[in-house]
Amino acid sequence: MIRIDAIWLSVEPLDMRAGTDTALARVVQVFGAARPHHAYLFANKRANRMKVLVHDGIGVWLAARRLNSGKFAWPRELSGALTLQREQLDALALGLPWQRIGEAGVITVL
Repeated sequence: MIRIDAIWLSVEPLDMRAGTDTALARVVQVFGAARPHHAYLFANKRANRMKVLVHDGIGVWLAARRLNSGKFAWPRELSGALTLQREQLDALALGLPWQRIGEAGVITVL
């Protein structure tokens, strides 16, 4: 199992034809550097495909996910990047509304 300490989501779309080198260059461009044990998520413009680049401390892994129907709940109104919790990544990968999970979904006042 690959250890992941931090999960970053890029709001800007990535061409899904991009390979490892192109995705790594985008990580450096958007996040400043590819840090060990960090995962970096990208989606295409239609948000029905996602790529994840993970730096495991030795090298990088690139994985892709495609939804057969529907779209990933990808933020479009922001620019730059967001950090996610593990539970949010799990929901995002399934196409669920990850924004309501974790600290973002906490109700503090009734």
